[in-house]
Amino acid sequence: MKHHQYNPDFKFAHDPMEFTKDTDKEILQYCIGALMYMPANNDFLQAIVSRKYPGLTAIAMCFEDACREEDVPEAEVNVIRILNALIEGKRNGSILEANMPLIFFRVRNVEQFESFTKKLEPEHYTAFSGFILPKFNKKSGNSYFDLLKYVCDMNGPNVYGMPILECSEVALIESRQYALDSLKSIIDHYKKYVLNVRVGTTDFSSIFGMRRSIDYTIYDILTVRACLSGILNTFGRYNEYVMSGPVWEYFQMSHETKFDEINTEKIQQSLLRRNPIINSAVDGLLREVILDKANGFIGKTVIHPTHLRYVNAMQAVTLEEYEDAVQILNTSDGVIKSVGGNKMNEIKPHTNWALKVAARAKVYGVINDESDYVRLFT
Repeated sequence: MKHHQYNPDFKFAHDPMEFTKDTDKEILQYCIGALMYMPANNDFLQAIVSRKYPGLTAIAMCFEDACREEDVPEAEVNVIRILNALIEGKRNGSILEANMPLIFFRVRNVEQFESFTKKLEPEHYTAFSGFILPKFNKKSGNSYFDLLKYVCDMNGPNVYGMPILECSEVALIESRQYALDSLKSIIDHYKKYVLNVRVGTTDFSSIFGMRRSIDYTIYDILTVRACLSGILNTFGRYNEYVMSGPVWEYFQMSHETKFDEINTEKIQQSLLRRNPIINSAVDGLLREVILDKANGFIGKTVIHPTHLRYVNAMQAVTLEEYEDAVQILNTSDGVIKSVGGNKMNEIKPHTNWALKVAARAKVYGVINDESDYVRLFT
């Protein structure tokens, strides 16, 4: 699998790498990017086999919010049927490992997680990458990871867990830091099994009776922004964990968009100044991705295939960022002028930033300048 395959003729300054579910965790944790949710009772086999969505690199099959409780047994049968087909396809060569997106299952709760894993055979674990653990809290957290450790120990191929922080204890100011410290203690204990830490801002918003409109980002909702700030402060220190940005809910898409008319030179500046770029839904998504990146999130949950290219394109690193990162990582100490001569690079304080940029550059590629973002996602 490789990012940006929807635009095979794009010329990168440095090409993105190829990856599979077996890529080393230190790199794989950056590879998820735009993770597209779909109900677990949907048949996504042909979408993979036919590569219907060339930008699709990671799928979350959901047994929780996207699936009615009474449909879960049918969804489990559906998923196992698809896993069997993928395994057989890889065995007979009709499906190439290089074309397999990362597949995750968002379980419904600890009980459904346990019952589902009992239906899986060891071979099934070779075809997917892990489990998404919703409503992750002090009570459920150890149970989730105890079970994940057990299935990994029993079935050989490593699969990962991605906890979603979305509980009321994190949302409410009086319990937030204690809850975050407790959750981090659990996640630290099982760190080798943790691929991403994810955030559930829809649940946070619900607690406060809020929902961002198409004209706002999640960072404009003060109560939810405070939740995200606490999570970033707790889990984002010293690049301990890769954290993924919150879902964008709007997917209006005009088929009449003329991308060649877009001003590509200062797209980030234009978006932050709320100058129209594409349409309100896509502009809102792009604006939020810019703020996700600025605050330390990498990638994003998405609910529509039209979002894939926008989220993943915006993860690419500009040549200026890349050259700064390389310079910082190849200098032992002190302060030096950047390659472009327009800023100082202070080695020790900027090292964690440089490590993150270097990882993104490896996974999403390096583009020449900001104007290439539009060329990449078109």
